[in-house]
Amino acid sequence: MATGFADSAEVISAIDALAKEKKINKEVLYSKIESALVSAYKRSFGKTDNVRAVIDRTTGQIEVLAHKNIVENVVDPAAEISLTDVRANYPALSMYGIGDVIEVPTMPSQFGRIAAQTAKQVIVQHIREAERGVIYDEYIEKENEILTAIVQRVENGRAYVELGRTEGVLEQAQQMPGEEIKVGDRLKVYVLEVSRQNRGPQVMVSRTHPGLVKRLFEIEVPEIRSGVVQIKSIAREAGFRTKMAVFSTDSNIDPVGACVGPRGMRVENVVNELKTEKIDIVKWSSDPKEYIASALSPARVHSVFVADKEKSSRVVVPDNQLSLAIGKEGQNARLAAKLTGWKIDIKSLSQMNEALAKQAEEAAQAEAEKPEAAEGEQENA
Repeated sequence: MATGFADSAEVISAIDALAKEKKINKEVLYSKIESALVSAYKRSFGKTDNVRAVIDRTTGQIEVLAHKNIVENVVDPAAEISLTDVRANYPALSMYGIGDVIEVPTMPSQFGRIAAQTAKQVIVQHIREAERGVIYDEYIEKENEILTAIVQRVENGRAYVELGRTEGVLEQAQQMPGEEIKVGDRLKVYVLEVSRQNRGPQVMVSRTHPGLVKRLFEIEVPEIRSGVVQIKSIAREAGFRTKMAVFSTDSNIDPVGACVGPRGMRVENVVNELKTEKIDIVKWSSDPKEYIASALSPARVHSVFVADKEKSSRVVVPDNQLSLAIGKEGQNARLAAKLTGWKIDIKSLSQMNEALAKQAEEAAQAEAEKPEAAEGEQENA
């Protein structure tokens, strides 16, 4: 006694299309619709707990089935059915007797329209949920990667960008200082975080993260993509300067030269994307003295002294290299310290000589005072 409705074929077709396009388990969707139909039935015809809805997977016909106790005289029609009624209307169940529980169809004619609407609502809702889920799954895999974004709008300093199938948010704090972002601009952005939200996944992107520089070089430099050249460390002050330490696993390949590229084209492409941000590429070394000296590029270093336990160093540079080593507002030294993870104290050669001369003078003076102190002790004795 299956009761169908006019849109049965339409529901089946919609479920099949949804399952195929969104890669959704059809059985899960059928179960959700059946649960929604039970809820709709209870809202319309009373909160009975003994009903379940069934959708025919082939025809789309819907049945609402009720569990009922077989009794002699019916007191509660929602939960009971007479033995006479069973034998008259459900011959296939005539083997059951008083006290048994059976399932019988209980679907008022007016429920057909409600059932159709409910099924459609569940399908539409699930399509939205599925799309959000698919988009989330797609973009969660893009965390820590770079994407090309098109600026859609700018509101209160925050930029909203199109990332393909979803929208990204570029907070003001993640924008490069001095960079003017306008609607229609195409930008390379670094995917910071992807989170689930009611309206769909929220993708937070950045133009200031050091990872953006790393990924840009991976695009430009085949040796990095192949793993022959490795990026060991990056220190960045977005919009101004970046220092990047690189290492080659092949002694025949110069890691710095590979990143700079023929006629400087590779590094120039990265700089252009970063709006003329300066980039220093230095050679990484396991020897902290060599590494620190390289990190202070473009300044030339005379000597480096390190204290391993404190992870601190003193760097001596020629007098004419001191301002270059320190950099404008201390930027070069600050980035070198971030890059290497070492504290760096920079002195010019003349400052170092003066300090050594002063130490020698103080030591000589202290030595000269020793006999006088000794004579004074003898006299007192």
